[in-house]
Amino acid sequence: MTEPNSQTQPAADPNAQVVNPQAIYIKDCSFEAPNGPFISNGQGNPSVNLNLTTRATALAQDMHEVVLQVNLEAKAGDKVVWLLELQQAGAFLIRNLSAAELAQVVSIMAPNYLLAFARATVAELVAKGGFPPFLLPLVTFEALHARAQQQAGQQGAGAPPASTVN
Repeated sequence: MTEPNSQTQPAADPNAQVVNPQAIYIKDCSFEAPNGPFISNGQGNPSVNLNLTTRATALAQDMHEVVLQVNLEAKAGDKVVWLLELQQAGAFLIRNLSAAELAQVVSIMAPNYLLAFARATVAELVAKGGFPPFLLPLVTFEALHARAQQQAGQQGAGAPPASTVN
């Protein structure tokens, strides 16, 4: 006998496109403040150099790891104030996508998703180092993907190169 309010769920379409994050994690992280939060007053606000890189690796048939590498260096004059390196990673279940769609997911959608986690981690680490939180800027991964596709087209066939922004 079935429950009066229960409804049978239709079977999921095995050919449906699937993109689901399975795990978000810090793969590697380093923060250094050589002189602590003590900067000489005459130096003003430090300048921050930002370098972002993404890469994707197939872990299994439908499982892909995407890593957003964040490198930051804050300097006051020629003095390093703090350094931060972060590899924010995610494992994504990706199924039933064309090669072009897969490339867009691992180059655009997944890095956009990971950026929010990286932004929170960076702000927290810099603040715990005794400095005002640093907020990562918004990044247009779409433009980076387009540039990488253009470079791949010029280099010939093969896997798309990792995306980088400076």
